[in-house]
Amino acid sequence: MEKVSIYYLRTSDLAKAVGIHPNTVRLYVDWGLLPPVEKSPSGYRLFTQRHLECLRLARMIYAEPYPGKHLRSTGKAILMAVVKDDWGGALEKAFQHWSAVKSELTHAETALMLLDHWVEGLPTEPFQVPLSIAEVSALLHVSRDVIRNWERNGLITIPRNSYNRYRIFGTTEIGRMRVIRMLSQAGYSHMAILRMFIELEGGAKDDLRHVLDTPRPDEDVFMASDRWLSTLHEHELRAEQIIWFIKDHLETM
Repeated sequence: MEKVSIYYLRTSDLAKAVGIHPNTVRLYVDWGLLPPVEKSPSGYRLFTQRHLECLRLARMIYAEPYPGKHLRSTGKAILMAVVKDDWGGALEKAFQHWSAVKSELTHAETALMLLDHWVEGLPTEPFQVPLSIAEVSALLHVSRDVIRNWERNGLITIPRNSYNRYRIFGTTEIGRMRVIRMLSQAGYSHMAILRMFIELEGGAKDDLRHVLDTPRPDEDVFMASDRWLSTLHEHELRAEQIIWFIKDHLETM
């Protein structure tokens, strides 16, 4: 039987093909993000087309950090299936990842609906008497430390009892805290929420969605959660690209 020759690629070949430094390729190997690599008698790594396809997918997944542990783990699950040469399983994981991104988007949009409702001045609280911090903590299912942290970070100003200096929470404070909690749980950063409140208190009510998603020029260092909607929409597009990449590979097998 005729022996089938294998065309091997060098580390530099893979690096050039995806536009990264050769050291990054070596890191991917060390981290287990590429299939095991044979070595030549002289110690050089011998990559194949399979490694290149896996690297291309890895770059789609890891080109930018995923926002949050859950999306990071669903993205990694795709790559781990491909490392095992289980492309069918990778496609299943890719759809799960896409669904996870869509779920985050839905959560983010729902939080914005509550924000719009609150900004319009519609009532959100049935309470007519002030509540204590313990009562508000139980009502909103957040710890007292979280409430104090919101206050320290300027997200809310809580009036104090003039006699004992205890915090007192009325309908205004509780409604605002519901907005803070839901935006925070939906992924928006404290900086983005504070930016939105500053604009709102300055009289701007028409485009708070854009404000939440757009860091100011003086925010020279910002995270994905500081522009949360844009980040999620970018990852939605990438999740779709990952699905099509895997489908194309399956069609050529």
